[in-house]
Amino acid sequence: MTASVRPMTDDEFAKFLARQRAGYAADVARASSIPVEAALARAEEQMAGLLPEGMRTPGHRLLIVLDGGRPVGTLWIGPHPERSGAAYVYDIFIDEAERGRGFGRTAMLAVEELAKADGSAAIGLNVFGFNQGAQRLYASLGYDVVATQMLKRL
Repeated sequence: MTASVRPMTDDEFAKFLARQRAGYAADVARASSIPVEAALARAEEQMAGLLPEGMRTPGHRLLIVLDGGRPVGTLWIGPHPERSGAAYVYDIFIDEAERGRGFGRTAMLAVEELAKADGSAAIGLNVFGFNQGAQRLYASLGYDVVATQMLKRL
């Protein structure tokens, strides 16, 4: 495995947006039991607010995760929405067939280097409760839980 990251092209960004909206909406619906249509509307609104200038929105980096030169995932980092001087991982996605091969870890280590180079003092992220594989990865990289949201379905 020779993993690295590079900036997205315009075509890759269009594909990323479609996958991001659908995937995020599905995860929100799964985590909160709201209808997928409502979650999709929420995803559309959030994406428009977070990336008003698309992939050229200042402070945001939209990257392709590579194995050699072959794309295996995507990575979106930008300024933390609540903490000044911190970076935020808005999304990391590794193709399902490529998971468990170290690409997520490599991408997260690239985040650290990019954040340090940008002068960030910390990196934040959110992970859904059902995504235990990601939780284990982040814990192994030194991320600490800073909040927990809980829900009881009736």
